[in-house]
Amino acid sequence: MADRPLAMFPLSTVLFPNVRMPLHVFEPRYRRLVADCLAGDRRFGVVLIARGSEVGGGDQRMDVGTVARIETAEELPDGRWHLVVLGLGLVRVTRWLDDDPYPRAMVEDCAMVRAEQSDGLRNAEGELRRVRALFSELGDAPAVPGALSFGDTPDEVGWGLCAAAPVTAFDRQRLLEAPGPDERVALLLDLVRAVGDDVGRILAGG
Repeated sequence: MADRPLAMFPLSTVLFPNVRMPLHVFEPRYRRLVADCLAGDRRFGVVLIARGSEVGGGDQRMDVGTVARIETAEELPDGRWHLVVLGLGLVRVTRWLDDDPYPRAMVEDCAMVRAEQSDGLRNAEGELRRVRALFSELGDAPAVPGALSFGDTPDEVGWGLCAAAPVTAFDRQRLLEAPGPDERVALLLDLVRAVGDDVGRILAGG
């Protein structure tokens, strides 16, 4: 598919497909981005900031990100926005454009393989629930409720587990860029197990 221009919102976090994320928009340039998106197809790209800050520009950005669609938008009296966005497909930046009036890029769609139910997916969910339970013992995060579902399809579950995993932003980027669902689940399982080992040592006094 040919490259196309897309408004971009660099963030210090990763948005996964099939996952919803709240956004508080306060910078004037991103207020303009929101207004333009709402007047159009309500879509923009989200990429992780590799180095720098969300505010003020001058940041370095990852090239693989997620198309976000604005689901709800509340404009506050002072011009700020409260948004809820839904992650759609993955895109790769082929060329950054001018940041005036806000960041924009030429992007191409990334091929996405549909996930299937697997033992790896079930193992990753079990490990995530176990590690989140360990975190709850530390008081750092609540455990995952037993009745909570991460989605109705293997794709939804896989991406939902990635979003719930207690890993760093750069590990989230690795998950986002994994070549396929099987590789993503295997990486997720390794990352979560490593975090669980660390938390277990802390709880054991080590």
